[in-house]
Amino acid sequence: MNSPDAAATDDLGSAVQPRVGTDRASLPVSTLPGRAAADVGPGADLRVGPGRLLRAATTQTPASGATHGCADSGVEPGEQAIDRLAAGLRRLPVVVISGAGLSTESGIPAYRDRHGRWQQPAPIQHRDFLTAASVRQRYWARSFVGWPRIGLASPAAGHRVLRGMEQLGIVSTVITQNVDGLHQKAGSRRVIELHGGIGRVLCLACGQHFARAAVQQWLLAANPGVASAATRAAADGDAEVTDPFVSAFRVPGCPDCGGALKPDVVFFGDSVPRDRLAAATQAIDAAQALLVVGSSLMVYSGFRLADYAHRQGKPVLAINRGVTRADHFLELKIDGECGAVLELLALAMQRPAQGAPPAPAGGRW
Repeated sequence: MNSPDAAATDDLGSAVQPRVGTDRASLPVSTLPGRAAADVGPGADLRVGPGRLLRAATTQTPASGATHGCADSGVEPGEQAIDRLAAGLRRLPVVVISGAGLSTESGIPAYRDRHGRWQQPAPIQHRDFLTAASVRQRYWARSFVGWPRIGLASPAAGHRVLRGMEQLGIVSTVITQNVDGLHQKAGSRRVIELHGGIGRVLCLACGQHFARAAVQQWLLAANPGVASAATRAAADGDAEVTDPFVSAFRVPGCPDCGGALKPDVVFFGDSVPRDRLAAATQAIDAAQALLVVGSSLMVYSGFRLADYAHRQGKPVLAINRGVTRADHFLELKIDGECGAVLELLALAMQRPAQGAPPAPAGGRW
């Protein structure tokens, strides 16, 4: 769990580190009475289809006095938890908060590991990008190499399942922390990009917007014959490159006014625009529950929306591999790969409701 006094002062400047006492396969979950969790990890088999297999935990109860794990409710089988979630979603329009764990199956690396720990190079800070030409040069050199991976990425199974749930009226809005645009590529229409979109670029001087694909051509023209020196792909279209590559890289200005170009995203240290935050809270107000998919919620901009839903008395549920910052108030958590769990959830919702676990009453899951 993260320290309760680790409060963020801005949206993307907080890197909360949870305290995790074990590296075991079972998930860290809430210890509040009545909460439930399922570990879709080692254990019994759940078939997804021909050639597809998902492992689900067998029922177990942690030792008395445990400070992590499912201390009060035990761990229920993954299939049972999925069926229970499906029963609730049949009658509850929900808002989804999605994170990087949903897009890893599209080949886009995540920022954090399953324990919420940072696993990427230090990100660009908003103030540094605005004030230092060398920081902008470093950003665009790395983005030039990393853009094809994210720009050409295709939606994964999880994106497609969420699109189908939107079409059925189950998901009312997707609030995504991702900047990759994969929800829109999958066909989702009601998407709030909390942190902006990497596919757009704006001029800091005149405010003109450009397509990131067009900017890639400008970068290529400004650096003819440049040889990529990438050493490793990183999150959100970033890539690790050598220092000589960065120092030799030329960054063109805005074609309209010559101003500095910036991706239309919320950098670390910046704040989510007020109108975007208002739209997200209004979507939560109109929904019956909040489902977190593929996010540790370690960044405050995402966590505060989950906390807002919780304080409004709405159930907060999660499908995520590993710890989340909201574990202490989650009503239901399924620990597993997002795409596989969402596919199982879609199959469960297609089955006849007869014999299914009862839908939640009074906000309980």
